[in-house]
Amino acid sequence: MESNPFFTRREMLGITSMAGLAAFVGISSDAVGRTQQNRPRIAVLASYWAATRSHADWLVTKLIDGYWWQGAYTAPRVDVASIYIHQHDTSLLGQKVAKAKGIPIFKTVGEAVMLGGEELAVDGVVIVGEHGDYPKDLKGHWLLPRWWIYDQVIRVFEQSERSVPVFNDKHFSYNWDEAKWMFDKSRELGFPLTGGSLLPVYYRKPEIELDNDTPIKNSIVIGGASDEGAIFHCIELLQAFAERRQGGETGVQSVQSIRGPEAWKWVERNPWAGKLLDSVAENFNLKQGYFQERAQTNICIVEYRDGTKAAIIGGSGVGWTYAGEIEGQKEPTIVSLLDFPGPFDQYHASNAQPHWITEMMLTKKEPYHAERLLLSTGIVNNYMESNWENGQYSPIGRRVETPFLNMTYRPTRGAQFNKGKRPPSRPYIRGFAQ
Repeated sequence: MESNPFFTRREMLGITSMAGLAAFVGISSDAVGRTQQNRPRIAVLASYWAATRSHADWLVTKLIDGYWWQGAYTAPRVDVASIYIHQHDTSLLGQKVAKAKGIPIFKTVGEAVMLGGEELAVDGVVIVGEHGDYPKDLKGHWLLPRWWIYDQVIRVFEQSERSVPVFNDKHFSYNWDEAKWMFDKSRELGFPLTGGSLLPVYYRKPEIELDNDTPIKNSIVIGGASDEGAIFHCIELLQAFAERRQGGETGVQSVQSIRGPEAWKWVERNPWAGKLLDSVAENFNLKQGYFQERAQTNICIVEYRDGTKAAIIGGSGVGWTYAGEIEGQKEPTIVSLLDFPGPFDQYHASNAQPHWITEMMLTKKEPYHAERLLLSTGIVNNYMESNWENGQYSPIGRRVETPFLNMTYRPTRGAQFNKGKRPPSRPYIRGFAQ
């Protein structure tokens, strides 16, 4: 396939060079030399890269220029070798960053992962199929091209008869069949696969992780859950805690969505959820009934195959908060994710994700089970389906049986979230005037 980049690689200028970056952050030239040895080359495949609020800008700039991990700046340990942007013409910011950093933008996914050649030529792939001018269907699915981009990558893997690690931002797809295919291809071709939300690895208060085999009885997560993308964040955060319950992950039996005032009636009928909700209010010094004052909310009810229950409850004022009822403990365990660093600068939001992307590219090992991401995707998919039946919408969704969400696994790592001093507010290392 003939190479046809929008920009060719050129020498990085000023502070965009590694030497300039070293001077800027105060690391030695010897350290720079070490970081440049044997660095994996990464292809970045994005749907859209315009606003500083776009996920491509959050993630890719940190892979290029470094990120904030465990209280300190960490220099980049991979090289972004190519970029593909699906909505290229409106992604002016991504074009400017690529030009300033000397990274070629290719017109097709295949060219980007083959670096203009005829076979796979990179050591890892990062797919950021989030944001852009894409429609939503009647059920609220945002029709982002994650599967389409991933499929183009798989074609190159199969043609080249080898594969490399892949990161997929957020959930696999709005479509379950596509999502399952994406997971199955990673197992068939034998490449590490990760992705998901930034929340499971974001800063926590308190800085704790549940032990494996914690006897969790019931759980809730409270947070912004207004649409498909937002509730995915909450669901994967729930899974990051729930998978550490006694016996490990057993899979999901059913999913149900309830939206509007009827959601609070469900809470009243399920005292375990009301008790956890009240505990969170007390933890934040909020009055009892604080969350219920918001009449319009939504709840995602998850029943696991082992009998454990959980719910995502849309709410504000507590960031994203997990609360778990644990056998033998008088009070629930409450862990909150608060205070995104800002404004939108070099270290805003996702820093732990670039760290674990880098680790996977270097070690060729998944930072956590990809089954978690598949399970979270399946919960989202069926939450979105629950309120619809035979083309009719109901705020009290049907209980969807999910025998296909029978993923079983046990976490093999300890704490993976960011800790320590929060990052400073620092301008992007763009390489051009803002």
